[in-house]
Amino acid sequence: MTDILPNWYTQPARPTAIARQAPDGREVRISVIVPCRNEGRNIRPVLEWVAPYADELLVVDGHSSDDTRDIAAELGATVLLDNGKGKGDAIRVGIARASGDVLVFIDADGSHDPRDIPALVQPIIDGNADHVSGSRMLGGSDELHATINQFVRLFGSQVITLSINYTQGVSLTDSQNGFRAIRADLARSLALRSEITTIEQEMIIKTVRSGYRIGEVATHEYVRSNGESNFRVLDVWFQYLRNWLYYLFIWRPPRQAAQGDLTETPGQYDITTEETNSPGLHKLSGSGEQIPKASSR
Repeated sequence: MTDILPNWYTQPARPTAIARQAPDGREVRISVIVPCRNEGRNIRPVLEWVAPYADELLVVDGHSSDDTRDIAAELGATVLLDNGKGKGDAIRVGIARASGDVLVFIDADGSHDPRDIPALVQPIIDGNADHVSGSRMLGGSDELHATINQFVRLFGSQVITLSINYTQGVSLTDSQNGFRAIRADLARSLALRSEITTIEQEMIIKTVRSGYRIGEVATHEYVRSNGESNFRVLDVWFQYLRNWLYYLFIWRPPRQAAQGDLTETPGQYDITTEETNSPGLHKLSGSGEQIPKASSR
């Protein structure tokens, strides 16, 4: 049961919509992937507000012991089980199972506003980007400034982001936010390997180093609605360090690019929320076991 609703849930909805027709006339399908574990107190409002944007809604559950899967199934989501290894594992299971042309990743704890989804996906549909990440540095965060643990997270995130910028010639502001959209064929071609939250920086580094177009939009990060996060910097700092150094300096992108309509213009495309909603933008050219809906346990 949801005790406290996210701030954005009780505010009037912004007048946003997704124009799903690609430049070649195709109707683009959107799959929204929600990795989660024991988020029964938070997931209902997230799924309710995500649903209007999703042609396919996948909830990838990390073997929750609460009613997370029941709620997701009740709201019409396809519920999958990951391999119990972490968020990265859940995201990889979702990528493998999704059938949409564009994939959106959003957390289940209420920290992301689903109404930002059109701003994330529209540049990809319009052919202006291959991967669009939400930026907390542009949109603000309620979770990066109040404690020593949050300060360390912010400092580490900025060091990694700056290193990507200076070595790859891009101008990103946030390399760690889990709220993002990416072309499905590109996501699969990246052959992601991370089992935990390091998958977010791996996805960005591989996108940039493979020559694909990456953009950012301002998205706000809210304090999770109920409960506490299990993320602790001291538990994972070495995995972040190793992942960062390997993919930025040692890993080499494969020669064959992902197949699709948007592979011919490598480089970065910076996108703001205002540009995404502007008509002028159009002229620029795991195991994956599915839980039956009748019984989510």
